[in-house]
Amino acid sequence: MVHELQYDLFKTCLTLFISGSTYEEEIISATTEERVFEGDGVTLSCNYTGSYSTDTLLWYQQYPRSKPEFLLLITEGGLKTHNESTHPRLSVKLNEDKTHVDLEISSAEVTDSALYYCEVAS
Repeated sequence: MVHELQYDLFKTCLTLFISGSTYEEEIISATTEERVFEGDGVTLSCNYTGSYSTDTLLWYQQYPRSKPEFLLLITEGGLKTHNESTHPRLSVKLNEDKTHVDLEISSAEVTDSALYYCEVAS
């Protein structure tokens, strides 16, 4: 028997951090909530605008009553960093014009239910 469980998997919340800069960046979530079946893949999108090139994009995950946990980062040069041993189902894609980044989670699990934050840092 196939067990299908639908649940609120992701609520995306986007924040902004700019260190030592007077420029403004705007971050826009493509969706605020995702519902998926356990085992399905899901993509969380972060669109951003601003007056200068972004150095680093970061993603965080936060469980209720917990601090945000760093998931991964992608630098302007395309370098991607994350701990694959603790987050093997995560990947990130930055579009060519550098105004959109996707966090992809393959084979969703109930433990993936959390808030996800996109941060733009320069």
